[in-house]
Amino acid sequence: MRKQLRLSGSGGQGVITAAIILAEAAVAEGKNAVQSQSYGPEARGGASKSEVIIDDEKIFHPHVKAPDFVLAMTQKAADKYFSDLNSDGVLILDDDLVPNTPNFKNIIRVPITKLAVEKLGRALFANIVALGVIAKVTKLVDFNAIKKAVSHRVPPSTIDQNMLALQIGFDSVN
Repeated sequence: MRKQLRLSGSGGQGVITAAIILAEAAVAEGKNAVQSQSYGPEARGGASKSEVIIDDEKIFHPHVKAPDFVLAMTQKAADKYFSDLNSDGVLILDDDLVPNTPNFKNIIRVPITKLAVEKLGRALFANIVALGVIAKVTKLVDFNAIKKAVSHRVPPSTIDQNMLALQIGFDSVN
């Protein structure tokens, strides 16, 4: 059941944190998961990606070769990180921040950052909205396991807002 995911955006958008949470939720369910990350030299604004492999079997090679799912939170991330997406994979785009849709057959567009700003007042929650979208689209990890992982990773004072962000993302996909 090996599935490979790549979450990408720009530094400061929280894609690395979202990937860590996803991997932790998978492990909490008894699955095997590895997570890796890379980003440009800039602390904020540079290219950023994080990859997760989830499998029922042992994972001997922790690098994503052909992701099954790619999340792109910016145009630059979409252009740079979708090219090796599995031909049957799914490309998830932040609708407002990726205006030029790459040429790919399975695309889901969700206004991730816009939902975070409109519903929660801050773009800061966009990564957790995206995680909700990923949970719904991939069905790899139980939503309650992701909720629990989020609650362990975010500051205690923001748990309620993050739970709402997760639900907003989950509900935004049919």
